[in-house]
Amino acid sequence: MAELGATRHAHSGRITLDPDKVESGLAQLVLTVVELLRQLMERQALHRIEDGSLDDEAIERLGLTFMRLDERMKELKEVFGLTDEDLNIDLGPLGKLL
Repeated sequence: MAELGATRHAHSGRITLDPDKVESGLAQLVLTVVELLRQLMERQALHRIEDGSLDDEAIERLGLTFMRLDERMKELKEVFGLTDEDLNIDLGPLGKLL
């Protein structure tokens, strides 16, 4: 993942902001968080459906909401030139986020 437009100088260890990459890096970070939250909410909704704690109308509303969110995420990824893999950031020893 881009470091929010920040790059390190090889010799000094200082971080220099790159204004050309700030928007893309920020979009990547925000969309990653939104995707993580979407997946968590979707899992919670599925658990509630399986437990029978939602009526048919609530299930329909959830399905429509998740479909619209998915469409909007696709649009935003296209606008910022991001892919699903770009949102699956590497957490080092913890592995991939998503």
